[in-house]
Amino acid sequence: MGFLERFEEPVTGVAARSRGAQWVRAAVTRITTPLLPDDYLHLANPLWSARELRGKVVSVTRETEDTATIRIRPGWGFSLDYTPGQYIGIGVLIEGRWTWRSYSLTSTPHTSASEKTIAITVKAMPEGFLSSHLVNGLTPGTVVRLAAPQGEFVLPDPLPEKILFVTAGSGITPIISMLRMMRQRKQVTDIRVVHSTPSAQDLLFADELAEMAGDGTIDLHVQHTRVDGKVTAVDLAQLCPDWTERQTWACGPGGFLDMLQQMYSDADLTDLLHIERFALERGHVGAQGGTVTFARSGKTAEVDGATTLLEAGESAGAIMPFGCRMGICQSCVVMIDKGCVRDLRSGVEHVEGERIQTCVSAAAGDCTLDV
Repeated sequence: MGFLERFEEPVTGVAARSRGAQWVRAAVTRITTPLLPDDYLHLANPLWSARELRGKVVSVTRETEDTATIRIRPGWGFSLDYTPGQYIGIGVLIEGRWTWRSYSLTSTPHTSASEKTIAITVKAMPEGFLSSHLVNGLTPGTVVRLAAPQGEFVLPDPLPEKILFVTAGSGITPIISMLRMMRQRKQVTDIRVVHSTPSAQDLLFADELAEMAGDGTIDLHVQHTRVDGKVTAVDLAQLCPDWTERQTWACGPGGFLDMLQQMYSDADLTDLLHIERFALERGHVGAQGGTVTFARSGKTAEVDGATTLLEAGESAGAIMPFGCRMGICQSCVVMIDKGCVRDLRSGVEHVEGERIQTCVSAAAGDCTLDV
């Protein structure tokens, strides 16, 4: 949409005798309608905003039958100085509502800086409304909202002498960014990659991984689970006999990561294991629950330890601020008046006087919120 089209947007659909008359009507509307500074920025460029990060979709490239790489050109304020392994939040307007999800960056800072774009690779999940839209319905030119890169699932500097990457399915996405960066920088270390995928047709970045294995960048094992079964702790010990000597980065489904955590815990080697979980697994950190009181309305809700405080408030009829509903945008932050709540992502407990995000926090006993 060009500048004139954006300027005339408030009177689109209003009949006018000429383009000039339409422009005058739009000018009067703009002058008499209160605008925020952000509105003026949007008139000049839809990617400019003083209050949020935005980006424009450059391309959607199919990787497999149900997976696509989405390249985005971020707008003003987005830093391309991120670290491979980190993720971003992306918000897409669907049926009048902004829907958010986080995805690992599959681009690298070097490529992003030269091309002024970032990339994510998304698998369309049967239960995933947004992921299916991103893969099958998103078109180049779409303006999306972004959350800045974040996450601690990154490699140290200098690199360990021995690295083990253990991934399953789309869990390869944060790892491919790491591998690409190491290759671009010509960093050489001992890297073993054990990756699980249902079949050869489902393997993401197949040609690139084969090329890395061919030139000695990585020692690669791909397990096709429909034929060979899932990788177990016994399998992993056989596939990587020196696993106890390697710093390990793992990403994949919850059950797969739980198996790895148990394996490393049994060997008293949890300090070697670095895990990235894609989704909030409710109830994973306990199920204490309690009575939640919403101070301003006096409403209460009896909840378990897996129900978010945002959901509890909405079910009780309390007016709750919200935004992305997944812990990115900070729109749902409120103060704890009494009691204790638990962050469902990390298990960290917060007490009275602290501010928390209600969309990713649950009651850890009786509590009162200032809302």
